[in-house]
Amino acid sequence: VQLVESGGGLVRPGDSLELSCVASGFTADDYAIGWFRQAPGKEREGVSCFRGRDGTGNYYADSVSGRFTISRMNNPSTVNLDMHGLKVEDTAVYYCARYRAKDCSRSVDDVANWGPGTQVTVSS
Repeated sequence: VQLVESGGGLVRPGDSLELSCVASGFTADDYAIGWFRQAPGKEREGVSCFRGRDGTGNYYADSVSGRFTISRMNNPSTVNLDMHGLKVEDTAVYYCARYRAKDCSRSVDDVANWGPGTQVTVSS
């Protein structure tokens, strides 16, 4: 299993970024793939998730709802996170996550594999 993130960077409040996660080594339709983030001194938290093949059961953390959009493409299997209206409090390392099953969850305990992470810094 391999999860490779890209797209992080340093931006100003109000800017946009798109994160991408290319997933390989497993049948992507059989698993939920999502994004978590971890800010310094805080626990890793679920940001958004794309469930299995059909995308039903997706979720967004309350703090990003209306600003972030998750999407998925095939060949290669890629899960993108479009982030708009970025805030200083969105600063964190963002991790792509493959869950243990097809359903989404906000719990790190339900994640089977993690990507190495990509830094997003929002600062004026």
